[in-house]
Amino acid sequence: MIVTRIPPSPTGHLHIGTARTALFNYLFAKSQGGKMVFRSEDTDKARSRPEYEEEIVNGLRALGIDWDNEEITRQSERGPVYRRYLEEGIGKGAFYVSREDSKQSPGETVEVVRLKNPNKSITFTDLIRGDITFDTTELGDLVVARSLDDALYHFTVVVDDQEMGVTHVLRGEDHISNTPRQILIQEALGFSRPVYAHLPLILAADRSKLSKRHGAVAVEEYLKEGFLPAAILNYLALLGWNPGTDQEIFTKEELVAQFKIENVHKSGAVFDKQKFRWINKQHLDRLDTAEYAALLRRHWPERLATLPQYNEERVDRLLPVIRERAETMADVRQWAEAGEYDFAFQTPSYATDLLRGKNEAPLTDIERHFTYLKSTLSEADFSSPDAIKAAIWDYADREGRGAVLWPLRVALTGRERSPDPFNSAYIIGRDETIKRLDDALTTHVKMGQ
Repeated sequence: MIVTRIPPSPTGHLHIGTARTALFNYLFAKSQGGKMVFRSEDTDKARSRPEYEEEIVNGLRALGIDWDNEEITRQSERGPVYRRYLEEGIGKGAFYVSREDSKQSPGETVEVVRLKNPNKSITFTDLIRGDITFDTTELGDLVVARSLDDALYHFTVVVDDQEMGVTHVLRGEDHISNTPRQILIQEALGFSRPVYAHLPLILAADRSKLSKRHGAVAVEEYLKEGFLPAAILNYLALLGWNPGTDQEIFTKEELVAQFKIENVHKSGAVFDKQKFRWINKQHLDRLDTAEYAALLRRHWPERLATLPQYNEERVDRLLPVIRERAETMADVRQWAEAGEYDFAFQTPSYATDLLRGKNEAPLTDIERHFTYLKSTLSEADFSSPDAIKAAIWDYADREGRGAVLWPLRVALTGRERSPDPFNSAYIIGRDETIKRLDDALTTHVKMGQ
């Protein structure tokens, strides 16, 4: 059975690179009927924190990436295991204890454990990159432990992979140079060699390695922005892989069914925030109305609920307008905080000049239009934006759409940028629409003439 692993170090937040690596290990294992195991490489005592491990665990599970070992393996708890293998290796002559000057404490000596390098060429087959050969003579005798009770990364990784039954190691291409070191340790201990596959790096737009300076953020932040877990998973899969078809939108189940390691690219994958947003929009569009409404309310600014005309019915009527535009829930919050939806919950205020528009329409014309609109909309069907549009479209077409619809938009919303007047009237309802036309006539039109 194929067994992959995800071994994050809990020294920081769950970032895109770690999540992508976890996903590819998951997809490869599950597509082959195998399993994936999780271990926490928490031997960096100065930087490792339980809260980071918790964030990583919760973040991966939020994305739908789970593992098959019930108990998380933590390297910090495995010191006796590493010591046993070190002692066995020393006993076989594969490792030796070397007394050396301490790099951390000048003037002191320490006893490190080194691998006896056989100084040979090593070739391994990478599932993505083919055969890779290293001359290990330049590596010298590797330090594998600071002491018998302080094994280093390369040693602990090899031991843990063996004991956890890992058959395939999928990791970033920046680990390629680590592979010959770990193979030497495997051979010294008599362990089996796993199959390796080194994934392409995730790149910024300038094709440098993606980092915080490029705006890369933790997975948790994308979730807070309102990116859907399914969309994050979908986009991560496309960072270095494609199915060999034009399909771009996937469920997790579809990814498992279609994932093939031979379709993973060798070259780096550029992180495109706009493409990420587009993919999120496609997943938002797949939500049913109830699901979307529940998501919207989780991200709905509390400020709006304090406005005098706030009610849930108007929120529901706003939903289609929001849904048409929003690529993330962060968009919704941004628009709401900028006041784009205030019109739905309070009478707007605005200058008369805004009502007249760029063409400075005569107020007498606006009075005539508003008088007609009041009469017509008082009797119109308000069951949908389309019904409202049908009631006044012929008039607007005849009189000039801009001349009629622009001042109507302003009277209803008080803004240049807002939903079209048909949606706006539908959202606030017949009575409020007529009231706002009356207010516009009284406050702006008649007083301005």
